[in-house]
Amino acid sequence: MLTRRGFTGFASCALCAITGFIATEASAQGAPPPSGGVNRKILSRTDGPAAGYETVLVEAEIEAGVAVGRHTHPGIESAYVLEGGFELPIQGMETRILKAGDAFQVPPNTPHAGGKAGTAKTRILITYVVEKGKPLASPA
Repeated sequence: MLTRRGFTGFASCALCAITGFIATEASAQGAPPPSGGVNRKILSRTDGPAAGYETVLVEAEIEAGVAVGRHTHPGIESAYVLEGGFELPIQGMETRILKAGDAFQVPPNTPHAGGKAGTAKTRILITYVVEKGKPLASPA
């Protein structure tokens, strides 16, 4: 059973924005879907670097106090923290405490989350290289 607290963490997935993240015409044009404390904007999307993959560049803003739900991606996630910070638990690795100026990568299909919510707004620039046609993220 999904509790209200569990749902909030799930619905507010900042790094991948599990719910409603797949680019629609509106979000591709910069109109982010509603997301409970997480705003994201697709900056670019292109085929490659190899057949069957696409590269998606996203800017994500996470409001203070918003936690990120546990999820996976069908490819690599590379990100740079522009402002703010958060805790990043990645399965099989030590949890990292990230701040502005830090970068991180999450291997394909590796469960990760946002850990404890930050105390200030966080902005992240994220590049996903993922299998084309698959959901950008899935709950883990």
